[in-house]
Amino acid sequence: MVHLRVVSPSQKSQRVLDLLLADDAVTNVIHLPRAAQQPEGDVILCDVAREDASIVLGDLKDLGIDHDGSIAMEAVDVEISDAGDRAEHAAEGMPGDAVIWEQVASRTTDNTELNWNFITLIVMAGLIAACGIILDSTILIIGAMVVGPEFGPIAGFCVALISKRKDVAIRSAKALLVGFPAAITAAFLFALFTNLINIGPADPTAGSHPFTQFISRPNEFSLIIAIFAGVAGILSLTSSKSGALVGVLISVTTIPSAANIGVAAAYADWGEWRGAMAQLALNLIGIVAAGTVTLLIQRAIFRRRQARHMAGPSRSAAGLGAERRAGARGPNDL
Repeated sequence: MVHLRVVSPSQKSQRVLDLLLADDAVTNVIHLPRAAQQPEGDVILCDVAREDASIVLGDLKDLGIDHDGSIAMEAVDVEISDAGDRAEHAAEGMPGDAVIWEQVASRTTDNTELNWNFITLIVMAGLIAACGIILDSTILIIGAMVVGPEFGPIAGFCVALISKRKDVAIRSAKALLVGFPAAITAAFLFALFTNLINIGPADPTAGSHPFTQFISRPNEFSLIIAIFAGVAGILSLTSSKSGALVGVLISVTTIPSAANIGVAAAYADWGEWRGAMAQLALNLIGIVAAGTVTLLIQRAIFRRRQARHMAGPSRSAAGLGAERRAGARGPNDL
């Protein structure tokens, strides 16, 4: 279940209540007249089955509540209620498969910001990966994969492609185009420094790292794994199973490849450099392609469900027709 807090202008509150009360997937509806001060209006609280969250949010947007008032959503971890069980059963599908498109948009917006935290994390991940390459340590390589924040902008780019959001695409691309060069430069300078003070092997890129040489040896499985990771990553982003994202990060070698580009350049091993570049490119292409296709499939499924809802009783009760309000940004637009 998810909990909604709606601040509605008083003149629209009855339509909001009619909408919510006519939807079997909504329960625990509470109306607090004139409880809101900024913006002024009524506060309406309710719980919605996760499967129908985007459906209900889309209807509220069609009423203009996102412009005249506000809508806030949070997850309900536990609800002990027969009414809640009935709402869950009334909703089509399974909670774990449900996509709350507004939540996806919020997550990708937050994760595509180019800020100091992002730069610091990707640089630290690159340095950890550089240590892993120099010491031939798979544990450090895995650690770098987990620390790296690059999946957020990659997922944001996938979302931007299907929603035609130029602003999100530019933000995501900017984060990647600044972040990866920063990680490569950090690894390059670190490798030069370790060579200068004579710590580590004389040339860690000259075949002396059997446990980490896969980073710069791309093959057919490099693309296959990236495709699998792209599907799994988007599913973890769009569902409630966000814990699976850690496994996705461990399965791709974007950060280690970027670090290896810097380390190989520091030792002037251009064969290794080209291999790492190819590995990074294959990973990015595979993840973006698979992630975009996964989102397209999920959106197509949701659109069919939404089409069935458009002429439903809850919209009729609220005085809404079978069409979206002109100019409204619905769930399909992320």
